Amino acid sequence: MAAMPLTIESADDPRIAEFRDIRERDLTGRQNRFIAEGTVVLRMLAEAHGQGRGFFAEKILLLRNRLDGVGEILDRFPGDVPVYVAEADVLDGIVGFNMHRGVLALGRREQAAETALLDALPGKALVLVGCGISNHDNAGSMFRNAAAFKADAILLDETCCDPLYRKALRVSVGSVLNTPYHRGGNGLDILVGLAERGFAIWTLSPRGETDIREIATGDRVALVVGTEGEGLPEEVLSRFRAARIPQSEGLDSLNVATATGIALFAIASAMTRI
Repeated sequence: MAAMPLTIESADDPRIAEFRDIRERDLTGRQNRFIAEGTVVLRMLAEAHGQGRGFFAEKILLLRNRLDGVGEILDRFPGDVPVYVAEADVLDGIVGFNMHRGVLALGRREQAAETALLDALPGKALVLVGCGISNHDNAGSMFRNAAAFKADAILLDETCCDPLYRKALRVSVGSVLNTPYHRGGNGLDILVGLAERGFAIWTLSPRGETDIREIATGDRVALVVGTEGEGLPEEVLSRFRAARIPQSEGLDSLNVATATGIALFAIASAMTRI
């Protein structure tokens, strides 16, 4: 049962300091903490809290008139997670802009080691790997696609943006909270680790020789995508097989979010996951 809501009457109240000026605070110094925004993401955080996924809610901040509408979600949180409510002018003063959604939570993630995630993957597994994904919208979309097509995990190299950025988390519609993932390390090292565990590695590139609909999947497949423009590093493309998504002549490439969705659909279909 959720805690009784406590009223915040001043933007300077120290109890809600973590929510202050969240646009500026979102990019630095978060120390494994993140802001969950909106009803859908709050629901996903409630489902993930303390369920072995490494996610926990620390506190919740709501626009007062949203309290009744999210009551069922709040009841999923334990009573030691404080709930604060504020009027619109106070909430806007806290976050630094017109917070029309009026639903915020401060979450915390405890990341497990990459080897632990890899070793926990099932015998039949589909993994999405991102190298150099720096756009928050694309990162969020990748998680949403992975959830839609039943990928077992996402691995992001150290050059990728943090999917727990507020915008990425929102674009993912909360899928970051229920898709196992690890961020960190060198992309090539990640792929070598997957190959050692029996994964067929398929990079996605407009120069790929194999049509994405014709790849041999097997029981364990890793799909590797890179950033738009530069694409995947040559050291990755030269070492592993490359697949392409057929498209109209004259186009350079698809947006990585779109390409990921198409490719995951093709692979998941071949693996009879959908």
